[in-house]
Amino acid sequence: MILIVDDDKAIRVTLTLLLERNNYGVMSADGPTAAMEVVRNHPDLELVLMDMNYTLATDGEEGLTLLKQVKVFRPDVPVILMTAWGTIDLAVQGMRNGAFDFITKPWDNSVLMDRIETAIALRETLPSPSLNGGSSISANEKTGKQGNRSLLVGMAGGGSGIIGRSPVLLSVLATAQRVAQTNAPVLITGESGTGKELIAQFIHEQSRRADKAFVKVNLGGISTALFESEMFGHKKGSFTDAKSDRTGRFELAEGGTIFLDEIGELELASQIKLLRVLQDQTYEVLGDSVTRRADVRVVCATNADLGQMVNDKTFREDLFYRINLIHLHLPPLRERQEDIPLLVEHFIHQTCFTNGLPLATASPEAIQYLQSLPFPGNIRELKNLVERTLLMSTAPSLTSPKGEGWILSAMNFQEAYQQNPVNGGNHSPHLEGVGRASALTLEEIERASIAASIEKHNGNLSLVAKELGISRGALYRKIEKHGL
Repeated sequence: MILIVDDDKAIRVTLTLLLERNNYGVMSADGPTAAMEVVRNHPDLELVLMDMNYTLATDGEEGLTLLKQVKVFRPDVPVILMTAWGTIDLAVQGMRNGAFDFITKPWDNSVLMDRIETAIALRETLPSPSLNGGSSISANEKTGKQGNRSLLVGMAGGGSGIIGRSPVLLSVLATAQRVAQTNAPVLITGESGTGKELIAQFIHEQSRRADKAFVKVNLGGISTALFESEMFGHKKGSFTDAKSDRTGRFELAEGGTIFLDEIGELELASQIKLLRVLQDQTYEVLGDSVTRRADVRVVCATNADLGQMVNDKTFREDLFYRINLIHLHLPPLRERQEDIPLLVEHFIHQTCFTNGLPLATASPEAIQYLQSLPFPGNIRELKNLVERTLLMSTAPSLTSPKGEGWILSAMNFQEAYQQNPVNGGNHSPHLEGVGRASALTLEEIERASIAASIEKHNGNLSLVAKELGISRGALYRKIEKHGL
């Protein structure tokens, strides 16, 4: 059942007819007193649709007070606020106090129904709302039986390509899969290189829009002057350099999903233009007076702290709440080390195939070494390191039977890591299992790797050379060099 709270009888009647045509049970109230009577006595209440003012006052205090009262008695029931565009700041205050969403008057019936259906669907799929009105997914959310599974999504056929087995990743994916079936906007946060775009594509592929376009837009690369043309398109002659019609990104994404990457880089002047299309789901092409409807699912991503940007007045708070209905946070790679072996295996196979190299594997010591690295560049940095290690190491002959079973050692990865200018001035972390707690030099890493391999293979130097990825002659020289 849905409760409508508005002092205007015409609005209550209009909304009642709309909701009943869409098979919802409806009750209405003309003010806070009658509304709280329904809230207290109807356990089947699914949603509250409420105005912000009920007397001659226009400051919205009555609506904010009623919202707080509803949340005390029914914290699980989503509340959608109705407000005029000119008083949208009131809606933002409402979102701070736990409102699920807001819609401006006059509303579009299809937009309103979409918001209502999304709110009810998310109430059924997500455990509890966050304080800011959205549903925030913690990196520590329990995954139950999923914790022991590994995940390899869509590596064949151009799918999303998400690889991992860590509980935090499986938790994010489980939630992403649940919300994918709704039209709720999603904000994906995380450090650069954590795979935010892959999660966005995963949401699209799991949604009812999967057969439509997935359009990616890097907002950091669009200037304020070109924003409207890029996002909404333009007609020939609409400005000096408009020599032909241009289709905007929202039109390209019609019926599908638009992925707005680096949304924290968007200038304030462009933020208000984006808010308008996200709020009303309408836009106008430059040079054309016809208002067009945007049937588009919006997924945003950023590595910036948008909450702090809101406090600093560099990001609009109303836009923040509009895109942050569902919040997914991707933890950095250093916090999900369980995923590193699978990722390394995938990147090795990919690089060997692309470059015509014999198939290689990483030794257990190499995996331990990689799991000790901080990886500030996350998965992107790991991929780069694997590729560089393979290309720098001496591969067995492509025609030799030794080409099978090429093993990359910890020393191979250490050398490639140290030769990266970003890491060249730093010592690499301690290799687990070599018996020292402090950081080791390259010479020490090399000696420890060779010694550990000799012990592992009981002095069989052919197996040692194979594991280290070097020739027997090179191995003999290194043994003499280190006095082993």
